[in-house]
Amino acid sequence: MEKLLAEACARIGDLDKEAMSRAQARLDQLLKPPGSLGRLEELAVQLAGIMGTPAPTIKDKCVVVMAGDHGVVAEGVSAAPQEITYQILPHFVRGTSGIGVLARHVGARLVVVDVGVARPVSFSGVLVRKVRAGTGNIARGPAMSREEALQAIGVGIEVATEEVRKGASLIATGDMGIGNTTPSSAILSAFTGLPVEETVGRGTLVNDAVLERKRKVVAQSLAVNRPDPSDPLDVLAKVGGLEIAGLVGVILGAAAHRVPVLLDGFITGAAALVAVGLCPRVRQFLIASHLSQEKAHQHMLRHLGLKPLLDFDLRLGEGTGAALAMPLVEAACKILKEMVTFSEAQVAAMHEDMLLRP
Repeated sequence: MEKLLAEACARIGDLDKEAMSRAQARLDQLLKPPGSLGRLEELAVQLAGIMGTPAPTIKDKCVVVMAGDHGVVAEGVSAAPQEITYQILPHFVRGTSGIGVLARHVGARLVVVDVGVARPVSFSGVLVRKVRAGTGNIARGPAMSREEALQAIGVGIEVATEEVRKGASLIATGDMGIGNTTPSSAILSAFTGLPVEETVGRGTLVNDAVLERKRKVVAQSLAVNRPDPSDPLDVLAKVGGLEIAGLVGVILGAAAHRVPVLLDGFITGAAALVAVGLCPRVRQFLIASHLSQEKAHQHMLRHLGLKPLLDFDLRLGEGTGAALAMPLVEAACKILKEMVTFSEAQVAAMHEDMLLRP
C-alpha cells in the first residue's frame, strides 16, 4: 500500500495555468461586468486548472462515504452510542438518510464503504473493505498501526480510482463514525498546535460536562501518543480514524486523476489536513463546500487556505454539505460554456478604460 500511496502522490501535479488563463479571459468577456459573478468565477477558473481545459464539464458526480468506528467512545465522548455507525449504513444505501436524500436530489451516485466498522457488515450496497474492526482508544494508545493507516488510505485510493473509471468528474467526501469529532480534533491540534479549547467542539451537541471530558481526552491522546506533525502518517495512525484514513485516500486518488474534490465538514477536513501534509499540491484540487457549525472547522479551513461556498449551520456530516454544493460547481462550469460574450451577443462592450480592475 505504501507504493500505491507514493504513486498517487507522484501523479498529482499543479493546476493547468494556460487553461486557467483562457478561462479567466473568457469570463472577462462574458455578457456581464467583469467579476460580477464573484466566487462562481473563482471556482470556474479553479476547475479549469484542475481539469486542464478552459471549458470544464461535470458529467458524473459521486459522494464517497467512508465508515469506521472509534475505540475512544469508551471514554464517554459522544452522546450517541457506537451502534449507530452500523445501524445507519442500510439507510445510506436505501436513500433514506440525510446523505441518501441529498445525493439523490443532486443526481450523485452514493458509494458507501466499510473501512473500519466495529461489527461485521453485510448490507447489500455497502462495499466491505474493512481494515480492522474499529480503531484503538486514542486516550490509551495509538488508533492503529502505521501499516493499517496505509492500508486504509489504499482503500480510499482504489475506491476513488474505480469511481473515476466509471466516469466520475466530481467526487464529494463524506463520513460515518460515532465519536469521530474527537480524533479529528486531535489531528487538528497535532498539525496546528492549537489548544484543545480551540479544537474540541460539542460534536453531537454534548453538554458542558461531556465537552470538558472530550477536551481532556484529546489532550491525553496527544500526550500519550506524541504524534509527529512533520510525519502526517504518524499523526493519522496515532490519533486518527480508519474512515479518516480512507478519506485521505479518496482525496489523493481523485486528485491523481485531476478530478476536483468537494470536502464536507470537520471530519473530511481532518482527512484533508493529512492529505495535504502527505502531498501539498493536493490542496489545489480541494473545494470547501461549507462551514460546519463545529467551531473548530474555521481553524481547519484557515490552515488549509480554503474558503467555504456555503454557511448553512450544518453539522450532520455524511457528505451532506458537499452534496448541497455540487450544483454550485456545475453552475461554475456552465457560465463558462453557456453564457455568451459581448461580441457573440452583438451587444456593445463596456469601455475598458473606465473599468476598475483588481
